[in-house]
Amino acid sequence: MNPDPGAAGPADGSVEIAGRRKGQPAPPHIVWRSLTDPHEPGTRPWLSLRDDEVEPVILSATSPVEVVWSSIFPQRPDDRIRFQLAPDGYGTLLTWSLTVAADDLPDAGHVGHARYRLNQLVNAELRYSYG
Repeated sequence: MNPDPGAAGPADGSVEIAGRRKGQPAPPHIVWRSLTDPHEPGTRPWLSLRDDEVEPVILSATSPVEVVWSSIFPQRPDDRIRFQLAPDGYGTLLTWSLTVAADDLPDAGHVGHARYRLNQLVNAELRYSYG
């Protein structure tokens, strides 16, 4: 996660505008499966989207270390949500970051809303789905 929210992102010219790193109680391969198949039968539901959000598409996934989602915000379809997973004892250190095109920065209101919603989904709903 870039410490500066306006710092340059990957080589594609994107910029990280929000992110957070926090432990999850499940091991990386389980968290990775949760992120790549959030509606897997037999698991607790956690991806509760609001009426103004859309189901993410998995753009890339490298088991069990990284997943990239399309945006869940339909008004910002080119944004990307990147998850990086690392072992942390018996659990996972999960970092999410929201990246946008450098020439399409959203206003502060959207950044705050997106940060809140992604943190709620990942560090509350996903986390609580593990019991």
